[in-house]
Amino acid sequence: MSNANDSQRLLVKVYGVVQGVGFRPFIYQIATSHRLKGWVRNTSGYVEIDVEGGAAEMRAFLDDLNNKAPPAARIENVFLSYAEPAGFTSLEIRQSNPQPSEYQMVSPDLATCPECIAEIADIANRRYRYPFTNCTNCGPRFTIITDIPYDRSFTTMNSFRMCTDCRREYDDPIDRRFHAQPNACPVCGPQLALLDKDGKQLAAADPLSEVAGLLRGGKIVAVKGLGGFLLACDATNDMVVQKLRERKHRPSKPFAVMVRDIDAARELCLISETETALLASSQSPIVLLKMKGVSSLSCSVAPGLKYLGLMLPYTPLHHLLMRESGIPLVMTSGNMSEEPICKDNDEALRRLGGIADYFLTHNRDIYVRYDDSVAMLAAGEARLFRRARGYAPYPIRLPFKTQQILACGAEMKGAFCLTRDDHAFLSQHIGDMENAETLEHFQNTVEIYKKLFRIHPEVIAHDLHPDYLSTGYAQSLAAAVPSIDLVSVQHHHAHIAACMAENGVTEPVIGVALDGTGYGADGNIWGGEFLLADFTNCRRLAHLEYIPLPGGDAATRKPVRIAASYIYYLLGDKGLADSGLAGRIGAGELDMLKQQVGRGLNAPLTSSCGRLFDAVSALLGIRDIVEYEAQAAIELEMVAADAVGNNVHYPFDIDRQDSVRIIRLRGLFDAILKDIAEHSSRAEIAQRFHASLAGLLGTLCELLACETGVKRVALSGGVFQNRLLFEMAVSELHERSLEVITHRLVPCNDGGIALGQAAIAGFARV
Repeated sequence: MSNANDSQRLLVKVYGVVQGVGFRPFIYQIATSHRLKGWVRNTSGYVEIDVEGGAAEMRAFLDDLNNKAPPAARIENVFLSYAEPAGFTSLEIRQSNPQPSEYQMVSPDLATCPECIAEIADIANRRYRYPFTNCTNCGPRFTIITDIPYDRSFTTMNSFRMCTDCRREYDDPIDRRFHAQPNACPVCGPQLALLDKDGKQLAAADPLSEVAGLLRGGKIVAVKGLGGFLLACDATNDMVVQKLRERKHRPSKPFAVMVRDIDAARELCLISETETALLASSQSPIVLLKMKGVSSLSCSVAPGLKYLGLMLPYTPLHHLLMRESGIPLVMTSGNMSEEPICKDNDEALRRLGGIADYFLTHNRDIYVRYDDSVAMLAAGEARLFRRARGYAPYPIRLPFKTQQILACGAEMKGAFCLTRDDHAFLSQHIGDMENAETLEHFQNTVEIYKKLFRIHPEVIAHDLHPDYLSTGYAQSLAAAVPSIDLVSVQHHHAHIAACMAENGVTEPVIGVALDGTGYGADGNIWGGEFLLADFTNCRRLAHLEYIPLPGGDAATRKPVRIAASYIYYLLGDKGLADSGLAGRIGAGELDMLKQQVGRGLNAPLTSSCGRLFDAVSALLGIRDIVEYEAQAAIELEMVAADAVGNNVHYPFDIDRQDSVRIIRLRGLFDAILKDIAEHSSRAEIAQRFHASLAGLLGTLCELLACETGVKRVALSGGVFQNRLLFEMAVSELHERSLEVITHRLVPCNDGGIALGQAAIAGFARV
């Protein structure tokens, strides 16, 4: 023990996610254990600590601060200074200190912790079967916060007055519910209500049990969750799953399924240890898992696919519902296709009344819409394809500090990014920016982020495409405030910059950007790009050759037309005859297509890798017409997964025009048609196509690395959601001793575009 005369006074500021995660009680407990006196409080920007005690005890306190923080906390920086001892005689947790110009990290919503799960299952506990149980280690955060600092008065729990028992927990620094802002119980907290589709409340003594029975009976129920409503039904009942598809106007896009626990998940899917940990994490995303050959699930849940989007319960309500229903449940976003998720009770009744038979609602308001995140394991690491619940709004750290910037993203997979200092706040998934409802959701969420993080954009970045709603939004903001700089960023440059920013890389990379569409610097549709890029410059080194796309964007819904266009453009009438495509299109439509391709009428040129996948999928008879984005490419991957790998690659010829290499496709399609004529299996051809594309990627990157001296390759774009191609490509690059950087916490699809736009716009102003 230290002597009184070696007493020190330490002033500490802790930055990061340190509010709403039990950080102040943690500080109180470790300070008490080391006999320190003083105080701790929240501010709008950090947790502030002022303590004094012996030198040895102070060192032990700092050790615990850095090494024993609560599981949900994320410490970014700790600033220390010393002062003359003040003679503190006690240790206290003081009232928060709001600071208008400061900002802090906000915790994402967190899945229910084991302690709370145990309580709702314990008949002797006062929270037995209470669906809003939470503590400082779990529960709603981002979706209920209206402002900072994170105090109950700045949440949607403000209207619920705590009972005596809850107040005692809330005020006790050694209780795990100390200052848990959503703290509540059946006596004083939110309550459930069961409504019919007309909004009439039903006299249900136990709404949860009633809903469990309705779900077992084949009904569709809209369930209010953390960030909005989910539509639930029995995932083993083919008739009700088909009914949900019809009502939701979602003919074949896969549904996510929720199961009770890991054991139930293993009955449906093959799950590795890493995938198990991801499913059970506090982020609790939907995880894409390999399905077993035989299971109880309806074939209509994920038709034509080998992977299932599976999730575990992440709220007490879900845990109770899963236990009492006893069946796997479809849990899909509460919306009509292409619309934002519903978050308010009245809104859900209005928008989902034609889908749901019943509504399980509650009276805790949702402040921010928040979809489920989606992840998969590829090349040994978990990778997000949709970044939302559990991850946003935690920032990506930029490898530099910059101005306050708003980047508006693209059109598909809409998300925006706001920057301040070296923090890039990439928003949760907003949705495809194709209608007024999604644009309104986008605008509202931008304002929420600006308020929470005290950001007033000085620069606005947007996609180069002039017709995107996000571009129009950016331009309207800049027009209203002349002092704001407006920056346009090429789509594929933004993809690569997003990958660089996530990985903390500032030096030039060879960027491989493969996706479905992006407005090119020459006005054509890009999507099969090899770039030399950093945050300042981007030079096109190579690309897939341009092919006419008859009908433009409309063609993306009919891959058979895309296939016919590729074959006719590359191989002429003989190729069309050999392909057998003519009989699947119709004479009149085929004649028009040939005119469009031949004359360039309403047939924009595209180098898209996504369209190449569409063409091969249709050519093999896998998918002629798509019912959701990338369906043809996804089903091509599923077919390829059935083949045994071999070393046979299709040819790609590479020409050079000026300083840019053009990847020619005639040889590829010639070889595929030959294999079809020789009755090679679809699986074998699909596998060879994937392997050939990965081999091309490796060979070309090796060549470009030798020419440029750049040995680091960045992979980005929605095509890399294809697990088979991605893993093949990474392997090919590693075999050539090239360093590879990829996405993990930021989607490789257009959901990450805004981060790249912000990094490019920001780096220019460093």
